[in-house]
Amino acid sequence: MEAKIYKPGESYDYPLIIKKILATGIIYGQNQEIVYRDKVRYRYHDMYERVHRLANGLTALGVGKGDVVGVLDFDSHRYLECFFAVPMMGAVIHTLNWRLSPAQLAYTINHAEDSVILVNQDFLPLLEVIQGNLKTVKKIILISDDGRKETKARIDGEYEEMLQAAHASYDFADLDENTRASIFYTTGTTGDPKGVHFTHRQLVLHTLAMGVNVGSYETTGRFRSNDVYMPLTPMFHVHAWGVPYLATMLGVKQVYPGRYEPEVLLKLILGEKVTFSHCIPTIIHMLVTNPIAKKLDLSKWKVVIGGAALPKSLAIAARELGIQIYSAYGMSETCPLISGASLKSTMLNLDEEKKLDIFVKTGLPAPLVEVQVVDASGKALPSDGRSTGELVMRAPWLTESYYKDPEKSKDLWRDGWLHSGDVAYIDEQGYVQITDRLKDVIKTGGEWVSSIDLENLVSMHPAVSEAAVIGVPDSKWGERPLVVLTLRTEFKGKVTGDDMKEYVKKMSEQGKLPKYGIPDRYEFVDAIPRTSVGKINKVELRKLYAE
Repeated sequence: MEAKIYKPGESYDYPLIIKKILATGIIYGQNQEIVYRDKVRYRYHDMYERVHRLANGLTALGVGKGDVVGVLDFDSHRYLECFFAVPMMGAVIHTLNWRLSPAQLAYTINHAEDSVILVNQDFLPLLEVIQGNLKTVKKIILISDDGRKETKARIDGEYEEMLQAAHASYDFADLDENTRASIFYTTGTTGDPKGVHFTHRQLVLHTLAMGVNVGSYETTGRFRSNDVYMPLTPMFHVHAWGVPYLATMLGVKQVYPGRYEPEVLLKLILGEKVTFSHCIPTIIHMLVTNPIAKKLDLSKWKVVIGGAALPKSLAIAARELGIQIYSAYGMSETCPLISGASLKSTMLNLDEEKKLDIFVKTGLPAPLVEVQVVDASGKALPSDGRSTGELVMRAPWLTESYYKDPEKSKDLWRDGWLHSGDVAYIDEQGYVQITDRLKDVIKTGGEWVSSIDLENLVSMHPAVSEAAVIGVPDSKWGERPLVVLTLRTEFKGKVTGDDMKEYVKKMSEQGKLPKYGIPDRYEFVDAIPRTSVGKINKVELRKLYAE
């Protein structure tokens, strides 16, 4: 694409494109470090050159504007390079979810029409299974920490060899800011995964709004240029929540852990002096229950929890280790930032218990985000902390549709609002609180029981490690809540269902749960089923306990 020639007096039509994010980061963080496990350590100016080499290497493979490049990798410096090089050359990055079943993964590759796939050596067995079913893939490049590997899959090159052979400079043109930059797939309870896609403009605006949200307000958990960032959300999941783009723009030190292994993660947090991460509750639970964590000073580590509600018991366990933990909310379809559980400046002097009650909330809408709670007819409900309905939202970075799926897109967008499928209320101070998913709320005897509230209450029992609540059919009441839980190691075999019921009954007597919400049944398990992104799989639980 030839650069535009401007006439005298004609102003520059500034596009909001990802190239501009990287250009800012190089100014502010030129000599800052980017680290991958204990294997790679380089500077921003090295990353900048490698982004150019990657674009040239992909061009040599035939990748052009509009082509889709799939990335199947753990969190790494190479993934970060792909976050920039692929969309900056006008192509589309497809962040492939390696937790999907082989059939689902093949579906997403074919549906997105990937032309090139970059694949980590650990996923070669998965690629061998699906390669014969891939319809559009022309080239496959191996990502390896130690050179080429033997495989039955057809490999057309190796990532580091490709970069070494490529020219160190690429002329990234000014794209139309509405050019599609990324695509990934989100799974639902039924049917094929749905493609969610975003433009350069949407990703840039998301980055800027996130920077204001986490960096400008006088509150806990701020993220600024002197922080050290390490994602604990897989980079295939909503661009690692978009934080790598913000981290790069700010020029912060970035640490990429590869495969998530508790001891490695804790070693990196301590050794690299990590101060800011984000993850789902499962990951922080894995870390705070690790015996090593109790021996470390984690008081400088700020952790944002999303993807599922943050149980108060888990927040307490994290804060006992010194971790500054708080909630945020979003969806794959929202890029994902919608809200964060930050304190208003007038709340900074609250006692720790009251602050904790705020930190586990869904939170305040981020800048440029509009939210409402509506009833079944679409009528807006008052922000009174009581009126409950479906949460709907607007922001300039929300996906405009599901890729090549107009019917599901009609369900997503109605009356000019994106419908979340989440049940919520908004209080007088503007804080949003999700109480359940529409599909998860339990209706017993005509009354609603929040599975999230009940999970939070059960998890406060000192013996409980994790808890999940589902509704199961009941001939008398229609549905009844059932609790599935895991116990802490020292309590296994010592706590019964009757013990748990007595505990919940006492909480009900204290006004923390209505009597009709007291579960009759408690199932003790070694592990709770998870989805492909690590959330509790309530669909699977309902199948297991339907009878």
